[in-house]
Amino acid sequence: MGIILACFSIALLPAFIEPVQAQQKEAPASGEDKVKSLEILYISRELDLTPEEAQKFWPVYKKYSEEVNTLISERRKKVKELKTQPRTDQLANEALDRELGYEKRMLDIKTRYKQEFLKVLPPRKVGNLYRAEREFRSMMIRQLKERRENRGFNGKGNKQH
Repeated sequence: MGIILACFSIALLPAFIEPVQAQQKEAPASGEDKVKSLEILYISRELDLTPEEAQKFWPVYKKYSEEVNTLISERRKKVKELKTQPRTDQLANEALDRELGYEKRMLDIKTRYKQEFLKVLPPRKVGNLYRAEREFRSMMIRQLKERRENRGFNGKGNKQH
């Protein structure tokens, strides 16, 4: 089974590399694009999708991912806007409500897509998807922290002396 997965991964690699190489000729790939490519490869490996499952799964995952990323972008934009305003109790209360609303919307997206994923994957693989996403995020955060530490930054963007 491992050999089949390795062969399948190697066979799919050009499909991921060629578009990235084409983008690099037009413009350098952003760090976000590289992370997304790594995430796709990680999820592919963790889910061990059959070709039929992959064909049905990736379009659904793309839509799910777009909705999640839109919500995250909205949240980041609002947080950035609020940083420029003086912190009052009223603003803090509004920020708490907004954050809880964000969490609810994220849960709504995941709940809705759980049903969509179950239409194309067995429950075990859907559970593995959410686990793989958490593991990948944790891994990326850990690597980012390690890189910052290795560069001599204290985590706040300031060089340590």
